[in-house]
Amino acid sequence: MGKRVDHPFYNLELPQEHGPFHVIGDVHGCFDELQELLRLLGYNVQFNKSEAKYEVVPPAGAKAVFVGDLVDRGPNSPEVLRLVMDMVEQGIAYCVSGNHDDKLLRLLLGRNVQVRHGLELTKAQMERYDDAFRERVKVFLSKLPHHVILDEARLVVAHAGLEERLHGRNSKGVRELCLYGPTTGELDEKGLPIRLDWAAEYCGKAIVVYGHTPVQEPRWRNNTINIDTGCVFGGRLTALTYPDHIITSVESHHTYAESVRPFILYQQHHQHHHPSPS
Repeated sequence: MGKRVDHPFYNLELPQEHGPFHVIGDVHGCFDELQELLRLLGYNVQFNKSEAKYEVVPPAGAKAVFVGDLVDRGPNSPEVLRLVMDMVEQGIAYCVSGNHDDKLLRLLLGRNVQVRHGLELTKAQMERYDDAFRERVKVFLSKLPHHVILDEARLVVAHAGLEERLHGRNSKGVRELCLYGPTTGELDEKGLPIRLDWAAEYCGKAIVVYGHTPVQEPRWRNNTINIDTGCVFGGRLTALTYPDHIITSVESHHTYAESVRPFILYQQHHQHHHPSPS
């Protein structure tokens, strides 16, 4: 296979960035809920009509980190993209790629992709925007890292999580794990990949914050936390404040899509609460 220039296999290492960070779960086009969550966290979000961009002032010293899956299934993926792109350009946010963002990129690049699982909605929503905006989205998505390492490698953010031995590694295989998580290679009765619970065995020093699979409640498990609380499926949009370990959520305004998978409810004996920072 030739080199795929449109998919840089890289992680973003920013050990000198200490936060505070607001790590935000899977948005999936839930633009109103994202604005509500950001305002609740202390971000001032204003839309500059003349320049068609969002001007965002964060709370003192803070930055947002998005776990990916900005798009699909929800009502307004283009404006979610615009807001996140503007925040990244203003130097107040980072974002890793999710599998849905990657599929949108492949669609924009003219690849042969199956337009389903919510991508059909994003495609229709994007058709109302001009070529310049679509090009901007294409460039933005093509540059997203597969995971980001922050605060002297104490914090790792990856869409589907990542086991410790692969932190800081760059390869197609690592990228696939970051976007999709480990699977058995088999399909369940609904034709979906059977996913492995990598976090159950995690014993790394870095906190790993991720999403990808909706959970009823974000819970600490072996120094990892899944903050995808299924906003697009009628759940909540959740942020983790780091290093203070505060969970902030807003309720979904609607059930925009029906989840094929049930939300995961981790049983009590699986919970490993991370001690509060001293």
